[in-house]
Amino acid sequence: MTVESQLARLGLFDARVPRYTSYPTAPHFAGGVGPETFVQWIQAIPANSEISLYLHVPFCRRLCWFCACRTQGTSSDEPVLAYAKVLKAEIALLKLHLAPGVRLSRLHWGGGTPTLLPADCMRDLAATVFEAVPMAEGAEFSVEIDPNEIDAARLDALAASGMNRASIGVQDFDPEIQKTIGREQSYELTKQVADMIRDRGIKSLNADILYGLPFQTNARIADSVQKLLTLSPDRVALYGYAHVPWMSRRQQMIPSDAMPTPQERLALFETARNLFVWDGYDEIGIDHFARPEDGMAKAAKAGTLRRNFQGYTDDTAPVLVGLGASSISRFPQGFAQNASGTADHTRAIREGHFSTHRGHVFTGEDVMRARIIEALMCDFRVSRDEILSHHAVTPEALQAMFKAAAETFGDMVTLDDAGLSIPPHARPLTRMIARAFDAYDHAKAKHSAAI
Repeated sequence: MTVESQLARLGLFDARVPRYTSYPTAPHFAGGVGPETFVQWIQAIPANSEISLYLHVPFCRRLCWFCACRTQGTSSDEPVLAYAKVLKAEIALLKLHLAPGVRLSRLHWGGGTPTLLPADCMRDLAATVFEAVPMAEGAEFSVEIDPNEIDAARLDALAASGMNRASIGVQDFDPEIQKTIGREQSYELTKQVADMIRDRGIKSLNADILYGLPFQTNARIADSVQKLLTLSPDRVALYGYAHVPWMSRRQQMIPSDAMPTPQERLALFETARNLFVWDGYDEIGIDHFARPEDGMAKAAKAGTLRRNFQGYTDDTAPVLVGLGASSISRFPQGFAQNASGTADHTRAIREGHFSTHRGHVFTGEDVMRARIIEALMCDFRVSRDEILSHHAVTPEALQAMFKAAAETFGDMVTLDDAGLSIPPHARPLTRMIARAFDAYDHAKAKHSAAI
């Protein structure tokens, strides 16, 4: 039996499973976690510790059809500037409840399009953040940059404010595919922006590229990857496009009959993957690649790679605070999500309290299962000793969980005295294997395709 036929037999080409950027996943968040809980969790952060901070800017100059993120279009700067004032007020609220000496290990601006902010607004917002929570030594400040919405003045402002990692969304360089997904962005423009970023001394560059897009072929994705490689990104995220027009109305603009089959999606991924590996990138988890000298590659080798709402990360801070509409925070105690609508979020902040409206309080079993799933997603193996040493589970119960997965997936997993692992040929099944350790019901959740 070929590997592909084994993958098919196990349901890879039909399954829809979580991406496991959290456990439990966001569809299982519920009420009961509000502003008061959020404040308690902020106040519990130890003095002189390090945290991560994510700022969400949910505005775009134009709405790309492929994107399923919660964003809104704007043709003027007025709502963006008003939102920036709300962010500043939210940062002030955060500072009010933080213990002394807390510093940032990571700061990330995402969206949406954070580079919609005017240059002076960028400087002001960054200064507000650092006055409330200073950067720790060796900290990282990253920003998602839209090549269609950036210029020298804004890059100068970001560089002067301390940005030391930039992230560019590429998706695909083929003009027909770009037109079909509503994201026209030439290779020449993208290269110009990458050069501008590096000219300002920003040495770390991330890029996102998608497989599984309409009209994508192996030849077309190979051409796009080869163009991307000329930009020498330090990290690349090779995400599978999630076609969910029932959830994202703008995706109804994309012809469903032009989508590749699941088997073709796997071939597209393998084509791109091989090119990155041949160019010297290390494979990171299920869909990332990094230069060997990059921090993410070092974390993968050291076993300290982690997974959060932004995907894979080398950040080991125990707290991630999300500010802005719809942002999600992660604490040792649980998850907390802000109001999704910009108006609701703004109203709460102007009333002097956080907009937290749902989340999840961890149980001991949640924490144990979350670590198993994260280990599978990051390292393709789970250490029996680690789980038994750090979590309240008996050897018999853990063995039963491992054995159930082994019975389901056969030689697509390896079960031995060290624990459970996923061999290289079975890694397309990683999310499905992770789901075997998920205690929550996903029958009603509409997740993305497993490949």
